[in-house]
Amino acid sequence: MSLIHPTALIDPSASLDSTVEVGPYTVIGPHVKIGAGTTVGAHCVIEGHTTIGRDNRIFQFNSLGAIPQDKKYAGEPCELVIGDRNTIREFCTFNIGSPGDKGVTRVGDDNWIMAYVHLAHDCTVGNKTIFANNTQLAGHVEVGDWVIFGGFTVVHQFVRIGPHAMTAMCSLLFADVPPFVMTQGQPAGARSMNFEGLRRRGYSAERIAAVKAMHKALYRDDLTLEQATARIDALRTERPEAAEDVELMLGFLRGTSAQRGIVR
Repeated sequence: MSLIHPTALIDPSASLDSTVEVGPYTVIGPHVKIGAGTTVGAHCVIEGHTTIGRDNRIFQFNSLGAIPQDKKYAGEPCELVIGDRNTIREFCTFNIGSPGDKGVTRVGDDNWIMAYVHLAHDCTVGNKTIFANNTQLAGHVEVGDWVIFGGFTVVHQFVRIGPHAMTAMCSLLFADVPPFVMTQGQPAGARSMNFEGLRRRGYSAERIAAVKAMHKALYRDDLTLEQATARIDALRTERPEAAEDVELMLGFLRGTSAQRGIVR
């Protein structure tokens, strides 16, 4: 029995693995590629230069690969690239990239994306993230691995969210969120570090203690960002067991623009 519902409209030029399932009334355009084991629900539209990997679960009523909501866009062949084993729930909208940036909107692997999530043009999402319902990302946002967004989180364009960060429900982000930081508010401020999430991911007590020390430097000791960065840099030798975590934080802080800054 065919895995493609007879009411689905699939352009002959689209490339779908023979194991892909497509539900009723879904429309798939000519430049779409979908890998093995992926399922696409009913009433979806997948268009543009969109590449989707293996074993994704795409629920009904999604719009993937539409042109960016950018007045400067003039039909350039920009892309949407989605990795493997992602769950994309109902009514999500993922746009392709724009020629003013990378030209690619990219989603990694093993992400859990709930209903009504919007990924604007040129967003980059890592692996193993969770997007609760109605998370909205403006253009050019970068999201690290293991990030968790509370429902109705809204992120300003060009903001970066570091790995293992977490937002509370209804957070409004105008500044970068460093790794491990938990934020809440409108605009969002730093409230703590995501200690429970780190424990669940197998972080040792020693590594968590180093994350606490970084939190103290950034948010508790009334230091400038430059002074806090120097304090964190010293942890590389003071806490060698957490050198990887310290390097993650330093790399993020050194990539923060003066215009955007970090949540404080």
